[in-house]
Amino acid sequence: MAKQPKVWWNGTTCESPPFVSRADLPSVLYGATVFTTLRVHNGSLEHRLTQWRAHCDRIAQSLHSFDWSEPNWSRLREGCEALKQHYPVLRITVFPDGCELITGRGLPANLAAQQAEGVTLWCSDNPLHGRSQSHHKTGNYLGCYLAMQQAQRHQARDAILTNASGDWLETSTGSLWGYKDGHWWTPPLSAGILPGIQRAWLLEQLTALGQPVIQQPWPRDLPAQFDLLGYTNCVIEYLPVHTVLVGKTKLKYDLNSSAEGTLRGLLATARLES
Repeated sequence: MAKQPKVWWNGTTCESPPFVSRADLPSVLYGATVFTTLRVHNGSLEHRLTQWRAHCDRIAQSLHSFDWSEPNWSRLREGCEALKQHYPVLRITVFPDGCELITGRGLPANLAAQQAEGVTLWCSDNPLHGRSQSHHKTGNYLGCYLAMQQAQRHQARDAILTNASGDWLETSTGSLWGYKDGHWWTPPLSAGILPGIQRAWLLEQLTALGQPVIQQPWPRDLPAQFDLLGYTNCVIEYLPVHTVLVGKTKLKYDLNSSAEGTLRGLLATARLES
């Protein structure tokens, strides 16, 4: 049986990329990379939920903003086609000189249970817990990593990041969604959050259903008014939240409503498409 490839590095599969022994590279010294993480649906990069083009466009926009070289896009696609045979989740990393690294992994082992039962989030007020270059997914993820570590110490799945005014922004790995008064809410990009690909897809789908989403800042008193809370990214799709730990306060949210059923229905329908 052929050995399962570990990574794709500049046109070939290998056990580990050669750059790991180069401690002088900007990617090692400064986290100077951009990346995106996609979930391959139905084994196809062209599936609507895989959102291949959106992931490539976001990488290209960041490279243009940083004045970095673009990768060989056809070779990058070839690498993803090779690794998707072994992994449902692919992380594409591009370096300042255009070199590409693709790694694969499985879905979270307990994802189905968390989607059904909901999760706990922990709200951070630590200024160290922020996203570097908030509109770009760069290799400098230290602030998010520290927030996630602290959340796990509170037995929470993820951390909610906030700004200096205490407004809720996003989680360390995804976009926030709330529901109240018959409307879905999500913080605006102008608040300084990542333009999430799953977020953009849901905005488009909900608007098409005649359910436009309210995109306004989330001051610290707003989330307590929501009936529902959840967060999204391309791997988990949508995770409902039953509890948020805010200092010594526990905010509780409903997991059973027709509004949440709408989101789940949109995703379920899209998954069935070829």
